[in-house]
Amino acid sequence: MNFDAYARTAVDLVNAGLDDLAGLRALFVGEQAYMRDQVGEKDLAVFRRAQRRLREVFEFGTSGRDTEAVRELNALLEVYPVQPRISGHDASDWHMHVTSRGSSVSAEFLAGATWGLAVWLCEYGSARFGICADERCGNVYLDTSSNNCRRFCSERCATRSHVAAHRARKRAATTLTPA
Repeated sequence: MNFDAYARTAVDLVNAGLDDLAGLRALFVGEQAYMRDQVGEKDLAVFRRAQRRLREVFEFGTSGRDTEAVRELNALLEVYPVQPRISGHDASDWHMHVTSRGSSVSAEFLAGATWGLAVWLCEYGSARFGICADERCGNVYLDTSSNNCRRFCSERCATRSHVAAHRARKRAATTLTPA
């Protein structure tokens, strides 16, 4: 079972633009693409609430409030219980999924996302939950670096932030240097 993929599902949800149904449908890619056409307007509110609650988990984790992160994940696991099942596309591709296909799209997606994030917290600790240090971004990420030093959600944000800091230092040096 690939718990990392489930945890990345939580990250994708928190970072998703859920302004409309098109934004929600854009969330369903890869193995979850079959869900795209099953989701409707009524699901937007469910996903938005879960998005806010999962963001709180990242905020708790990044501020060292593990107890609160665990409490919120446990509450989410109660709302979106995990129902393991074996799935496969042919007789040689058996693998585990954490939810029942009989459940709603939101229940299936959110159970997997919550389960993955909970397993990630137990395996690596909430210190590995991150919120992008680029103040213009705010995306969340899972820190997979070897020494837990990641500060940005992407190379793009890191570069943009470093370039902005470099330019600010140059401006400050120019204003301090007499002409």
